Amino acid sequence: MSVQFAGTTALVTGASSGLGAEFARVLTARGADLVLVARRLERLEAMARELEARHGIMARVLGTDLGVPASWGQVRAFTDAEGVRVSTLVNNAGFGTYGVLAEADPARADEEVRLNVGALTALTRAYLPDLMSEGTGALVNVASTASFQPVPAMAVYGATKAYVRSFTAAVAWETRNTGLRVTALCPGATRTEFFDVVGSEHAKVGRYQSPEQVVRTAMRALDARHTPPVVVSGAANRVVAVLGRLAPARAGLPVTAALMGR
Repeated sequence: MSVQFAGTTALVTGASSGLGAEFARVLTARGADLVLVARRLERLEAMARELEARHGIMARVLGTDLGVPASWGQVRAFTDAEGVRVSTLVNNAGFGTYGVLAEADPARADEEVRLNVGALTALTRAYLPDLMSEGTGALVNVASTASFQPVPAMAVYGATKAYVRSFTAAVAWETRNTGLRVTALCPGATRTEFFDVVGSEHAKVGRYQSPEQVVRTAMRALDARHTPPVVVSGAANRVVAVLGRLAPARAGLPVTAALMGR
């Protein structure tokens, strides 16, 4: 049976496009009000108007850059000022970079860690007591199939997503008796703006999935009687994930490096 979110509020980061926008659409179709957070305020406002008209929900928007630590507290301050109690949190904001670490822009690498790890951790911590007390919503942290093995040429990205997967599984255990559904969503290559930001198609491994397919996987996990702490989207990606966990690093690294064009 599909979980309904009527009468609750979901906060979605990175909501201006891709997976974040699709999560927003699906959650409103199930009755949730929204708080949409991303850098591109105009896109958020357009989406909010569209979803309010289509589903009769209320959508609030906050344009801010979660790669800046000062914004993390700003998000909580915004929902408090609006009198919103968040029952579902989707930490989707993040980006990847491609290239060997020795040649990477240090500022860009630092930003990648701040957004993929710092913002996700800070927002999870800020809202977790509310999510647990409500016990009717969900925590979805977007990881990646890159989290299952070291990724040469995307060393920082792969490591940040390994953190997300490990962190989320631990939080799922800690909150297991609260009614909160917690999962780390691990998509592979997805037709979003991700590769435009990365700047290289070498970062793509395997067939593309659509945002609709990936979010459908997440919602099936949330609808399950026992939500898995980690869910991989796509059958082929699940095979890759299993192999990544079983293969010794010395054996897996050359294969991964070759797939990444290195």
